[in-house]
Amino acid sequence: MMLTPKQIVEALDKYIVGQDDAKRAVAIALRNRYRRARLEPALREEITPKNIIMVGPTGVGKTEIARRLAKLVDAPLVKVEATKFTEVGYVGRDVDSMVRDLVEASIRLCKDKKMEAVKLIAESAAEQRLIDLLVPIERRKAAHPANPLQLLLGGGTQSEPVELTEEEKQRHLTRREEVAMKLRAGLLEEELVEIEVEQSQPGSDAMLAMGIDINLNEMMAGLLPAKKKKRRVNVREARKILRQEEAEKLIDMDEVTREAVEKAEQDGIIFIDEIDKIAGAEHAHGPDVSREGVQRDILPIVEGSTVNTKYGPVKTDFMLFIAAGAFHVSKISDLIPELQGRFPIRVDLKALSVEDYRRILSQPEHAIIKQYAALLETDNILLEFTDDALGAIAKYAYSANESAENIGARRLHTIVENLLDDISFNAGGDHPLVKVTVDEAYVKEHMSHRLDEQDLQKYIL
Repeated sequence: MMLTPKQIVEALDKYIVGQDDAKRAVAIALRNRYRRARLEPALREEITPKNIIMVGPTGVGKTEIARRLAKLVDAPLVKVEATKFTEVGYVGRDVDSMVRDLVEASIRLCKDKKMEAVKLIAESAAEQRLIDLLVPIERRKAAHPANPLQLLLGGGTQSEPVELTEEEKQRHLTRREEVAMKLRAGLLEEELVEIEVEQSQPGSDAMLAMGIDINLNEMMAGLLPAKKKKRRVNVREARKILRQEEAEKLIDMDEVTREAVEKAEQDGIIFIDEIDKIAGAEHAHGPDVSREGVQRDILPIVEGSTVNTKYGPVKTDFMLFIAAGAFHVSKISDLIPELQGRFPIRVDLKALSVEDYRRILSQPEHAIIKQYAALLETDNILLEFTDDALGAIAKYAYSANESAENIGARRLHTIVENLLDDISFNAGGDHPLVKVTVDEAYVKEHMSHRLDEQDLQKYIL
């Protein structure tokens, strides 16, 4: 059952602090897709998604909202930087590449789902292959004289496999059962086996940089035999490789492709970041191409067109486009009118307050201090932060963003990394579990002499 807008917002609240207006807008847009899917086909074709443009400073959660949204509904998502399309030559990319990337993401999504469905069968088949590698089938060979021609040529005698006796078969079967039991008990993980694996055929770096991904074997419809090489690996690694191979045999890639293309067309989300960098009608000088030209290239994709991919033509009419930008220098009105019209929903994201920073540190599902606590616990350091310490860190982050470049919540990573520098460096070894409590005094002691622009931007490249 598709989530309601309220449920979507509640799910986003677990990972993103504040920005309620943006969450409401994307939740409604997502629910409208479900509503559209339940309409009769004639009316469904007339209803297109209402694209969203988010306006707000960096580091306030624009990208995170789109990323979490796609995970909620298991939809393919691709994030592109609008500035990438202003570059020409070796590093530049054409705007159609965003649709091709979305289809690739959809293929991975559908393929992973199919492989999960056949996981148990693939594991069983991989186990049988491992047993065959560890206990090869035994066959006795009977020798008999070669024909006269072979004797003249030095062939000697011939040998042919002969069936084992019942006793030998039983002994072999018992040995296989013993190995199977040891495998399931995890006692043979470090045993070495020799397996054959297919060699991947990487594309040219220059062609990949231009967005061209050509697989010669696909072009020749599988006429070229796959190159294989022998590898000697332990059982643990061999099991992964064999399980993957067996799962690949069980899924129908034609069906995966059909489902993936449809999923990309109906549920795909394309997030266009830094759209404010291509606002303005003036032409750039030097190696960059016209910003307005890039807008006009993006326009047909957003309006609805058909893009040719290696999986066939893909329509963009019903994809959801979410654009984002800080718009410090330019304004939304600097975009060409046609492009503005394709983003009817505008959402303003607010700059973060001290309280927002404090909540970001501890409230989300995988909050920053939870991440650091988990990392240091692997070295027997039990890290705890008091409430007044969180408040002090939040104030430092807010002050640093006000006095220097405002990089939003990313500033917290810089400050916490500096704050825990000594603890991280000295942790390790075989010492017993040590509890370290970070309070306000600790924060002031370690941050007062570091609170200058150079130190705070130490980890921001």
